Amino acid sequence: MVTSITIHVEDTVVSATTTANPLDHQQMTAPQILVIAIMVALNALDGFDILSISFAAPYITSDWQISMGTLGIVLSAELFGMGVGSIVLGNLADKIGRRPLLLLCLIVMTIGMSLASIASGVSDMLVFRVITGIGIGGMLASTNAMTAEFANAKYRKRAITIMVAGYPLGVIFGGIAAGAIVHATGDWRHIFLFGACVTAVMLPIVWFFVPESIEFLNKNQDQTTLEKINAVLMTLRHKPLNTLPERADTQAQKSNLSDLFSAQARKTTLLLTVTCFMTMATFYFVLKWVPKLVQEMGFGNPGSVLVWASIGGFFGCILFGTLTQYIATKQLTIVSLILGFIGVVVFGQGADDVIRLKAVTAFAGFFTNAAIVGLYTLFATYFHTAIRASGTGFALGMGRAGAFSSPVIAGFLLEWGWSLAVVSIVMGIAFLIGAVLLLLLSNTAEPQ
Repeated sequence: MVTSITIHVEDTVVSATTTANPLDHQQMTAPQILVIAIMVALNALDGFDILSISFAAPYITSDWQISMGTLGIVLSAELFGMGVGSIVLGNLADKIGRRPLLLLCLIVMTIGMSLASIASGVSDMLVFRVITGIGIGGMLASTNAMTAEFANAKYRKRAITIMVAGYPLGVIFGGIAAGAIVHATGDWRHIFLFGACVTAVMLPIVWFFVPESIEFLNKNQDQTTLEKINAVLMTLRHKPLNTLPERADTQAQKSNLSDLFSAQARKTTLLLTVTCFMTMATFYFVLKWVPKLVQEMGFGNPGSVLVWASIGGFFGCILFGTLTQYIATKQLTIVSLILGFIGVVVFGQGADDVIRLKAVTAFAGFFTNAAIVGLYTLFATYFHTAIRASGTGFALGMGRAGAFSSPVIAGFLLEWGWSLAVVSIVMGIAFLIGAVLLLLLSNTAEPQ
């Protein structure tokens, strides 16, 4: 709903048009861009924290003498925690606010990464990675909502794309750092300690530079709401309002998970959630197993191949975001899922030399990451403000079940003697299922 209002600022009458979010039709300011840049950095941090176990996997296998099946369980531990965190904490973000949840998640992640650096065996590592995953799960739901709500309408999709591109950037730089850390210290535990330190550094940055979302404040109105919104607007270098903007839903209430299954939202919630499950299953098969599989192929420095998957993924994110200005997000996501399936299957064929293997992995990473960008963009546009964090958190939470199960399934299939080529086809089929499900999603539900 669009409402015309008049704003009086220092005896100057300013006409303006506002929506549920008064930032929608304003120019992006430096403080807004800074908030989005911090969300990119947080997503990069998530990328490193999630994949730190993958970088350490070849060394853990050697040190603890564990099987491929057991390694699969270790690789999946934080993904289970992410599922819990996405659902529980994602819903909490719509109740207590985006900013408090970001701070809480950073504390939980710092604790989890610190404990992982002193794990003495598989049982310890499983518990500590679940703790880390809970924090990451809540973080992912919040960063997506914050990016959507701090960008204006013109650049919202592009902002989300850039935010998601932070994930492969975190893997790229994290992979380089992990290799250097192990080379310098000879101890894989320092990978987790490094992650804990970087995570802790983000706490004061979020505290001082990230205000609460205006859309969240407006959805939860009380007598101080206008004052709070104006404080945020002034922090972002926008003029204050003299009346509250319209709420997207004039009957807006604090959201509950049950709202995701109302008559209006049920179909969207189910389709996006199951698609997320399938997409995460294939995506995390690639990300979690690449270093170990490259080591099994006989190539040295296996982490460097995963870095190339993320380099491809970064450019996939950027190209996807550019194309959303010209092509519908749903169609782009479907194409990315199909080409991602092809990339995963080709990776499963192996390679004779490491250069070709890096190229194939970059191709797979390009389209698997582009598909993830598509999902995040669809979350932000198909779930309306009142349930955006809850919807994103629920879909990601259920999606983490796919993420959690795929490394475990792949690990046992490999342990039982299945070839990498066959396992890659099995794990890649989930992408094709996701593409079919998106065909059932309404073309008109996405706000323009």
